Order: sequence, then C-alpha cells, then structure tokens
Amino acid sequence: MKRITTVLALTALVLVTACKPEQSVPQDGDIVFQESMSRQSPVIKLAQHSKWTHCGIVFHIGGKAYVYEAVEPVKYTPLKEWIARGKNGMYCAKRLKTPLTKANFTKMKSIGAGYKGKHYDTLFQWSDNKMYCSELIWKIYAQGANIELCTPSHFSDYPVTVPAVQKLIKKRYGNSFNPDEPVVSPYALFKSELLETVSYAEY
Repeated sequence: MKRITTVLALTALVLVTACKPEQSVPQDGDIVFQESMSRQSPVIKLAQHSKWTHCGIVFHIGGKAYVYEAVEPVKYTPLKEWIARGKNGMYCAKRLKTPLTKANFTKMKSIGAGYKGKHYDTLFQWSDNKMYCSELIWKIYAQGANIELCTPSHFSDYPVTVPAVQKLIKKRYGNSFNPDEPVVSPYALFKSELLETVSYAEY
C-alpha cells in the first residue's frame, strides 16, 4: 500500500510539473512588457489594441538584472523595480528563439550605450535625437545583432482618427503631424514571430 501511495504521489508531481510554464532566469536581450501607469498609456493602449504599452530590454550589470528603457531619460532600472512600477505588477517576458552570441550582446550593449541619457521622444519620431521605448529596443537589435524584430509601420496604420488619439495628436503636434512617420509600437514587438514567451522563476 505504501509503495502504491508513493508511486501515485510521484506521478502527481510529474503531472503538475509538466503543466507549469517553462521557467528561467532573466537573460541579456530579453524584452519585458508591461502596462504603464503613465498618462499617455490609455491612448497607446487604444491605438494599438493591446494592454502592453511599455517595454524595455534586459541587461546584466555586476551580476544584477536591469531593464534598459526609454523613459525620461533613457536609463537602466533594476528589474524588480521595473516590474513593480507597472500596473498591478504584471509583466510579460519574451526572448529571441534563436540564441544570440556573446559578440551580439557586446555590440548590443555598445549600441545601447550610445542612447543612454537621451530624452524621451513624446512625438514618437524615428530620428536618433530622442528615443521612445519600442524604438530603443528595435534599434539595439537591428544595429547590434542585425535583427529586425518586426517591420516598422506608419502612423497612418493606426486608428489616428479616434477622438482620444486625435486629441493627443493635436496637443503634441499641432499642424506638424506626419502620418507617414515610421513607427514601432510595443505591441508590434510583442507580436514578433522571432520571439517566444518565457517565465522568470524568481519573480
């Protein structure tokens, strides 16, 4: 009887373990997504039809995980602090399906360092003078690893005629809004077929 009970317990443990999502530790190059608590987050959410309105890229410094993000200004934020800052502490982590090399990571960090301290781009323009979150990640991957995570779209591809979006456009751009401006949204990165979802074991 004892043997049967042990076998059943081990079987249950295997089944429970098999049903759990794959867990791992944060790796350099991971992309993390959250619903930001910023004032513009509801408009971004509406425009892209997704709750993931902010994102950053993970890099390790001194053995600790940080999120390199375009806020004001572009900076490193401890991963735990970054997660806690999002709505309800919820986040999603994604990783490139094809592993990157150490040389890739070194160049990506070097490319990223060139953007550190730049102001946040409230106009979401494609120049390197200022940065917004998904643009920063896209350029780090494209310039550092020669990988385009997605094809940039244009403002005109989004529902810019929605009243809430129109109001923000008028406030920020006046009459200088360019519907042909290239843009990469957080959700466009989130949907990238090159990425897969991972779950952090210690968070």
